[in-house]
Amino acid sequence: MFEKELNYIKHPVVREIAEEGISFIPDYFYHVPASSSGKYHPSYALGEGGLYRHVKSVVGIANMLFRIYKFTELDQDIIITSLILHDGWKQGFDGSDGKTWHTHPLVASDTLKEKLSVKSDLHSYCIENICSNVASHMGQWTTSENDPTILPEPETPMEKFVHLCDYIASRKPLEYNFESE
Repeated sequence: MFEKELNYIKHPVVREIAEEGISFIPDYFYHVPASSSGKYHPSYALGEGGLYRHVKSVVGIANMLFRIYKFTELDQDIIITSLILHDGWKQGFDGSDGKTWHTHPLVASDTLKEKLSVKSDLHSYCIENICSNVASHMGQWTTSENDPTILPEPETPMEKFVHLCDYIASRKPLEYNFESE
């Protein structure tokens, strides 16, 4: 499902991590909208498959922004992987938990930490950065009146970039042309 996005990843270790992470994403991810209310996402991210389209657009936006934001190739690959996986568990593990919308960054990060295979120091470095990028992707929206959990704010350049890409892709006025990638 993410063939185009995986092809942006050049480093074989990061590609392996991305493919492994994708294999853990619950099936509902490919069918649900990015937002149940429609309040926080543009029209292309709503309805059947909206969350999947949102994630594809976030990766496309990152790929465009890499032209002006300079990261090493390895860090770009880590960012792309983070963005592919950032909303993978937005409705919990089976899609029935509508209350994870606020904590989904931590659910995703914790799931990836638990399930991804660490085979080398490089794997460890990549997984650590992917998980921190995913955990902090909500940016300054770290609290919710419905949940006492406080999310981490992005601190590193990679974390801030991941948040920026997700933020841009979540703006209602945006219409993303999937054919122009």
